[in-house]
Amino acid sequence: MTEKKEKEFIPVNIAVLTISDRRTLENDESGDLLVEQLQAYGHKLKERHICKDDRYQIRAILSEWIVNESVQAVITTGGTGITGSDGTPEAIQPLLDKTIDGFGEMFRSLSYQNIKTSTLQSRAFAGVANGTFVFCLPGSPGACKDGWNFLIKEQLDNRTKPCNLVELMPRLKE
Repeated sequence: MTEKKEKEFIPVNIAVLTISDRRTLENDESGDLLVEQLQAYGHKLKERHICKDDRYQIRAILSEWIVNESVQAVITTGGTGITGSDGTPEAIQPLLDKTIDGFGEMFRSLSYQNIKTSTLQSRAFAGVANGTFVFCLPGSPGACKDGWNFLIKEQLDNRTKPCNLVELMPRLKE
């Protein structure tokens, strides 16, 4: 269990993007789960969109968010598989200044506990773009729940010790 030192929680402004050719606000379970979890934890939802799995639509939305100084983190869901229509990595990775390689590695390791070797089909990843953290999760509610609960939640909590991503935010554009 990660240690937490008593200090005041700092909420993070987060945008959520669902990437899917079939999801709408009425049936976006993964996006709903992420929004509910981040708000329940005390973070602020800055924006939420659903877009088709089209690299240029994805890049347009993400580019808008990463230049918006009030958006500190983005979580995407969907498009990280290996089918022909899964294009999230190809759309987003060119926009990243740095990758957080351990995120995808840890996600697949954790996911293995639930879905065994099927996790090799996941291309979950994370990085930093213009001082904004970007986390890209698969489209299933289970993957979003695990990604939030076991990785993102703790790293977007400034009380997590020995270190967390929030404390790095002021230095991301150095």
